[in-house]
Amino acid sequence: VQLQASGGGLAQTGGSLRLSCAASGLTFSGYDMGWFRQAPGKEREFVASISWRAAITSYADSVKGRFTASRDNVKNTVYLQMNSLKPEDTAVYFCAAGHAGSTWWRRERYSYWGQGTQVTVSS
Repeated sequence: VQLQASGGGLAQTGGSLRLSCAASGLTFSGYDMGWFRQAPGKEREFVASISWRAAITSYADSVKGRFTASRDNVKNTVYLQMNSLKPEDTAVYFCAAGHAGSTWWRRERYSYWGQGTQVTVSS
């Protein structure tokens, strides 16, 4: 199984970035997908999730209203649209695949992880 995250980079405060995560080696449509992030010196934290049918999306309070998760089960890709970026959004962003069910915020519910992509937001 491979999860390849891309789309990170440098943005200004108030700007936007779109992250992508291409999956291979698994039946993508059968997995819940999550986005997590880890800032230097901090624990990895939940950002967003989208259920396997894309029927349910969930967000951390810190990104609610600014970030949107979506997926394309034909392209085996999950996306994270990030708008109104803030310096505190600076982190390495990871995509993950698992069967999270109702505990979508828990890291241990995700079996597979991508390598991460750096997002840096300047003030």
